[in-house]
Amino acid sequence: MAIAPRSDIQPVLQDLTNLDWSESAVSSTTGGSFLKARSGEGADATYYKLSCYDETNGVYGHECVNELFASRLMNVLCVRHVPYRLVHAIVLVNGKQHETWLAESTSFRMRGESKTALSRFYDFNHLENEQRIEFCHRFGWEQDVWKMMLIDYLIANRDRHGGNLEVLQRSDGAVSLAPLFDNGLSLCFSTYNANALHAIDPLQDVISNNYLGTRSLEENLIKFVPPDLPVGRLRPQHETTLLQGLAPALDHAIDGVSGDELAQFLWRMTWERWCAYESLRDSGRLQAQS
Repeated sequence: MAIAPRSDIQPVLQDLTNLDWSESAVSSTTGGSFLKARSGEGADATYYKLSCYDETNGVYGHECVNELFASRLMNVLCVRHVPYRLVHAIVLVNGKQHETWLAESTSFRMRGESKTALSRFYDFNHLENEQRIEFCHRFGWEQDVWKMMLIDYLIANRDRHGGNLEVLQRSDGAVSLAPLFDNGLSLCFSTYNANALHAIDPLQDVISNNYLGTRSLEENLIKFVPPDLPVGRLRPQHETTLLQGLAPALDHAIDGVSGDELAQFLWRMTWERWCAYESLRDSGRLQAQS
């Protein structure tokens, strides 16, 4: 008998108070941290991450929902990525219980593989005066890089630093870029009230912490991504695919904004940016050649 695929949302409240949230990444744009936990080791590890956390407000925001939205988008566009799952859970942080939503993912490593940050791999292996983009091209990773730049433009990703890109190394010496992961600081990240949300221009050129290319997501798209990039096509009917089941997890994420309203904004922002990408491509403004 065929086994039905596991849903990418677990709405039934889970008891995850056993997790240790000792790993954290401090955000430079908020007063909080993004707490992380894991169970298992190596290829058997499962990873968990919360949206923003601080002692006063507890867990707040919607970065973990952004992870699932980005994961679904990459499914549609056929871009290699780490699949994320959204879980409704009780967690224990600093001795206090919080009912929240979190993002769950499993290890992208196969047994026998090791991983290292792209920034570290570059530091130890680049040729004299070799730029980071050239380095990736030498290893045959150009299509992975171009697809990353497109995805980051579509979701307005602020945080593709050298540790958010990893290199997988096999025992036989073969190396490859890991699937895309850590996409939460994107879309309307760090927007916590209705006025701020309504003031966002979905097409704004977000200045980002990019390890590859420039700090401008739009400039990366124009300068590096070829017009014949082989990806799927986003269509209006994908709205349902991307937003299904997200509203409960988005309720109360932004003061004065319902979960349905915020979900619709995530779609509108992504769709307008996709249309802008198609316009750039079709008008010949994408300068790179594959």
